[in-house]
Amino acid sequence: MQAESDLVSRSILPVSSSQTGRILARALLGLSIATATITVTVIDASAAGPKYAGIVIDANTGNVLYSENADTLHYPASLTKMMTVYLTFEALEAGRITLDTPVVFSKNAAGQAPTKLGIGTGRSVTVREAILGIVTKSANDAAMALGEMLGGSEEGFARMMNDKARALGMTRTTYRNPNGLPNTAQMTTARDQARLGIALREHFPQYYGFFSETSFRLGNRVIPGHNHLVGAVRGVDGIKTGYTRAAGYNLATSVKVDGRSIVGVVLGGASTPARDNQMRKLIAAYLPEASTKHIASNVIAEAPSAAPNIQAASARMADISRAKIKNDETAEIADSRPSSAAAFAAVTPQSGNPLLAAKPAERPAYDETASAAASDDADEDEVDTVTTASTSKSDTKLVKLQRAERSEKVAKAEKAERGPTGWVVQIGISSSKDGATDLLDTAKTKGGKALRSAKPYAVAFDGGFRARFGGFEDQSEALNACKALKRAGVKCWASME
Repeated sequence: MQAESDLVSRSILPVSSSQTGRILARALLGLSIATATITVTVIDASAAGPKYAGIVIDANTGNVLYSENADTLHYPASLTKMMTVYLTFEALEAGRITLDTPVVFSKNAAGQAPTKLGIGTGRSVTVREAILGIVTKSANDAAMALGEMLGGSEEGFARMMNDKARALGMTRTTYRNPNGLPNTAQMTTARDQARLGIALREHFPQYYGFFSETSFRLGNRVIPGHNHLVGAVRGVDGIKTGYTRAAGYNLATSVKVDGRSIVGVVLGGASTPARDNQMRKLIAAYLPEASTKHIASNVIAEAPSAAPNIQAASARMADISRAKIKNDETAEIADSRPSSAAAFAAVTPQSGNPLLAAKPAERPAYDETASAAASDDADEDEVDTVTTASTSKSDTKLVKLQRAERSEKVAKAEKAERGPTGWVVQIGISSSKDGATDLLDTAKTKGGKALRSAKPYAVAFDGGFRARFGGFEDQSEALNACKALKRAGVKCWASME
């Protein structure tokens, strides 16, 4: 662990859109004192619904360029792993571990819910592989294994996480586990996550390159990443995605272009494309407003004693460079992803943000792609039904009750909305039944004769409505209809229902 003076010296100042140098100096002194006495606040889970929250901070000056519900408490989901990686970087810098140190998976770590690397009890990966598993696949088992190694236990590491959060000025964040699996006491805000994102970049430039990885190789497997903006939006170099049902779809993003540098956070998205689309809009709107002049003391106070060892940092950077694996096939073109502003707006119908309230001039031919490539967080779909060592008995009862209620709702919806059987053609999904109907109407107009005898219908599922056509006699007829739709610019796929 670092000395208390070093922890305070790395505190991130509260940021503001307009301040003089004199006020900033006073703020630095005040925050240094405050972080030494701040306590952890645990709130009722009912105050943390998936309402939209967002913030964009100019990392060069500390100015807040955009803010909406930035201090509202939310569940962090897998954004929790940003702190796990921060403490891992800190241990690497201090020499307590190396990138080649083995990380042994306990029964608790190996038993974590997906997403995960799937490492068996008693087996191990290197610290490098564990970090890559976290920043690309968002591996819950790797995060737990690192946490147990560094903190001695899940609870011990949570204490380390909370201590560091206080030192970084994350005054409204409480951690209970290393990976973000559901715990009603584990809370954060968009502002706190932006502070953590800036701290990761500024404190560990020699390791931050891990966050720009889009895939990595583990044994014979090539594991793709979850962050669709890396490699698709100019200047984006990480940081982290996150999802649970209670949290919604979360994203923290770092951008550096032509001397300008911002960190944005979006919490409570309705879907992966909606969340990513909102972040793209924020980047486009606020990156041009960012300053090209870096004022270090405005964001992070660095003590002379904390200056990095340049030779050691260079050696570590070379080590990371050798570990980097690029997979251009996983990079996505920004323009190829569908617009989902409507889906995101559904999360916050009362939002005053013009980016969310603006109605698209023309509805696209599909709401979200219906291809076999599902949501990047799809295999986290059941994480709200699991418990961890830090989950209380009352939390467990609540989770079981919520699961039963969800199952009942889904069963009723499926019974009410069950469509034709046999071969069907799916063209997309929407957050509402009306949206799915719009997709079907547009597709039928474009499909012409191929869909003349097809039956359009919307199938409810736990998250929205699937827009489909049924009534095809065989596979060939369904495939031909899908080909006709694709020629007309409508994405689709045929399958047996």
